[in-house]
Amino acid sequence: MVDHLEKQFQALGSQENTGMDYADREHVLIVEDDQRLAELTRDYLEANGFKVTLEADGAKGVDRISSLQPDLVILDLMLPGEDGLSICRRVRPHFSGPIMMLTARTDDLDQVLGLEMGADDYMPKPVQPRVLLARMRALLRRTDGSLPSGEERLRFENLEVDHATREAWLSGERIDLTSAEFDLLWLLASNAGRVLTREEIFSDLRGIKYDGQDRSIDVRVSRIRPKIGDDPNQPHRIKTVRSKGYLFVKDS
Repeated sequence: MVDHLEKQFQALGSQENTGMDYADREHVLIVEDDQRLAELTRDYLEANGFKVTLEADGAKGVDRISSLQPDLVILDLMLPGEDGLSICRRVRPHFSGPIMMLTARTDDLDQVLGLEMGADDYMPKPVQPRVLLARMRALLRRTDGSLPSGEERLRFENLEVDHATREAWLSGERIDLTSAEFDLLWLLASNAGRVLTREEIFSDLRGIKYDGQDRSIDVRVSRIRPKIGDDPNQPHRIKTVRSKGYLFVKDS
């Protein structure tokens, strides 16, 4: 697998080297115990304008993320010392940046668990370099406040969502949302009264086509609902529109 990836990385080379001062580049922490894969990924990302730090020991993952506070974390699922799911769960109270999980497993349960633990995106191995880069940039665009918007703060009864600060409040209490959860909540709320299809949501948030099987949006909606005071069994704010997508209901 790594031999195949090495050929891809080498073929792509340093095609987008920006010449930016290294200290000013966006910082990516890769927590991956496969040294060769980690180094190939590092070299590719550095050639495309990122500053990269490597960590191979899962037991050090939480401390490294918390102390470095990188712009983005690439986190392997299977690690020595502590697995990626545990790291993601434990670090979320101390790290608000995007976390992308990688795994060689194909089980949907791993993806669901990763998202429930607070991961923002999930990629199977072997990683396709261009896809990895595109997904990383999409995550970073969503967290740097550069997404276009009309109103910066939306209000719905006792719920407020602020795009500028990337925060939401329910009855004046700040809601604990992951980066990906906020992005989805903002997208739905800013389109209140209109059904958004899964295809539209995937295109807007991840820059890829919906394959008809990915459950990440459904998992995030299920996590958002109780946080905004919506009954998961009989939601009144974020409604599922069968065979289509989701509707954020306007105030009456």
